[in-house]
Amino acid sequence: MNTPPFLTQSANMKIKIVFIIIILFCSVVSFAQDTTHKKESNVKFGLFYNSNLNYYGRTDSLRSSGIFPLAEVWFTKAVYVSAAPVFVNNQAYSMKYAGSVITLGYYKKNQTEKFLTHLYFTKPLYESNSQLVQSALKAQATANFSALNKYINVDFGSDVKLSDKLDYGLTAGLDHLYKKEFADKLFLFLNPTATVNAGTQQFTNRYFKKSNFLLFPGAEQQVTEEVNKFNILSYEFSIPVILIKNNFQLILNPAYVIPQNLITVEGRPDLSERGRNMFYITAGAKYIFN
Repeated sequence: MNTPPFLTQSANMKIKIVFIIIILFCSVVSFAQDTTHKKESNVKFGLFYNSNLNYYGRTDSLRSSGIFPLAEVWFTKAVYVSAAPVFVNNQAYSMKYAGSVITLGYYKKNQTEKFLTHLYFTKPLYESNSQLVQSALKAQATANFSALNKYINVDFGSDVKLSDKLDYGLTAGLDHLYKKEFADKLFLFLNPTATVNAGTQQFTNRYFKKSNFLLFPGAEQQVTEEVNKFNILSYEFSIPVILIKNNFQLILNPAYVIPQNLITVEGRPDLSERGRNMFYITAGAKYIFN
């Protein structure tokens, strides 16, 4: 009887849960920045909560939530740097500091406001004894582009993730921005969005194979295969909502993610790929110091 195969992901394909949520914050933050009048420079502080940390619908075994203070400095209308400490909550620990994520970005519309460019480089700084699986990630560079019009915006992005190997990702999406102005300069923005996420999946597949010679069974041998695939990772639907009053912003981003191409062993999900359709919420507040 053959020994059941087992599969182990390489470090660069481990679930980078908190890091991906910080990237989501960068997108929401940029959306918030775009909905207000931008001065040459300002400083922003915020506090955010995520109900279910996930990497394209993949979660850790403890189903963690997270809290992220966020500080941004905009040097010009387009150039910013942000820092976000990462605190994780789950059954094992409460408000556990895991490290910080630093982002340097460039965010700008063209003069006709029909094309948007968002480029950023992110550097995670995790504790040396961090138990988070995403701590293997060393850096990520991302480029997002949007074609804007009054009916529907078309979004496209790509990224490169560095750990012990390089991973590549692509995103494509559609969104539409609704704006409502109330009395006393109170503004409400809604941005329904649909996104497809794709990327490389690099992992090591090890299993035992029995060699046979004619009618005589042979000895079992371990076979190791290095697998490198580029697949759709998830479909995601979200409705970022931002309420703005003067320099204060309330942000709520409910989302539903459908993971795709989970790694399996003999047709069964691998334990390192705990993925499921899930609803989660990112919520927070931010204040702008001009």
